[in-house]
Amino acid sequence: MDAKTTKSLNVFLCGDVMTGRGIDQVLPHPGNPRLYESYIHDARDYVQLAEEANGKIQQPVGFKYIWGDVLRELEQAKVDLRIINLETSITRSDDVWPNKAVCYRMNPENVGCLTAAHVDACSLANNHVLDWGYLGLTETIRTLDKAGTPHAGAGENAAEAEAPAVLEVKEKGRVLLFSFGSVTSGVPEEWGATNKRPGVNLLSDLSEATAGRVAVRMRRFEQPGDVIVASIHWGANWGYDIPPNQIAFAHRLIEEGIGIVHGHSSHHVKATEVYQEHLILHGCGDFLTDYEGIRGYEMFRPDLTLMYMVEVDAQKGQLLGVRLVPMRVRQLRLNRASEEEAKWLCDLFNQEGAWSGTHAHLAEDNSMALDLHCAARP
Repeated sequence: MDAKTTKSLNVFLCGDVMTGRGIDQVLPHPGNPRLYESYIHDARDYVQLAEEANGKIQQPVGFKYIWGDVLRELEQAKVDLRIINLETSITRSDDVWPNKAVCYRMNPENVGCLTAAHVDACSLANNHVLDWGYLGLTETIRTLDKAGTPHAGAGENAAEAEAPAVLEVKEKGRVLLFSFGSVTSGVPEEWGATNKRPGVNLLSDLSEATAGRVAVRMRRFEQPGDVIVASIHWGANWGYDIPPNQIAFAHRLIEEGIGIVHGHSSHHVKATEVYQEHLILHGCGDFLTDYEGIRGYEMFRPDLTLMYMVEVDAQKGQLLGVRLVPMRVRQLRLNRASEEEAKWLCDLFNQEGAWSGTHAHLAEDNSMALDLHCAARP
């Protein structure tokens, strides 16, 4: 590959961004705090848990507050695109989905927390976007459209849910973001969009045949030089196991010409893989949540997360480099992780990626760099 002629595209990816519930309550325009959970019935209680764990939060916070050190990292990295999995409904709807154990919503007036971070696109096909019914989904989409934030993975019908967010990068080309929700992550079957029903772009299984079909569908939107990102909400919340069918599904997508597989749903960081010079993120972990103070899963360190700064060939999507920045959620804000926390994440990253030859090393600033020569896999 000729470095003189290769244009690189720099994309920021992350795991689940859950700005509803407790986070919504500390923002400038808190919505209705009522919840229908068996454990907590008022979203403000999640703020109290966070404060009990890490100290008082001066409320209301500004829209930039929750992103903390992330914004400086993004500016310094000069990324071309910022893509997140937005795992909350943006709505005032009280039409809670029947028998749903946990439901997230953010007041539409707080959408400024997304524009403050200059989010370029949101993946919506996940197990919380319809928490507050079809009216909630419609208002979510309308709010994002009004804010000028592209999205993919949900819509008023199947065609809208399957369509990509088309992201133009000046002098570099286009990125097509497609979003899929798998039933393995808890997306109800009845949330799947149809020709006559709103919903999400649903994967009812993770077979290689299904991977082949959706790859063909994605490539119908493709123009020469486009980079395709398949953002997939899949897998269980806890545990490091990567099911064989998930690995095979991701491999098939890469073989069919998909540039990046952006996987999420697990509440903690899982394995990363490089396959045929393309990046597969099997589980990015939660990125921004209100889980502070909740006990029971400390061994997974769900408060620690990673910023994935991905550099690819702008014409082919081939991986050129990955920089990972360790973060910790504290006081409902993303903060640079300590040296000890960064080392813990790096060790975990290497341990869980050993099966695929994935390895990263710590830099002097406690960020991590993926060793591509170790990760090369046919």
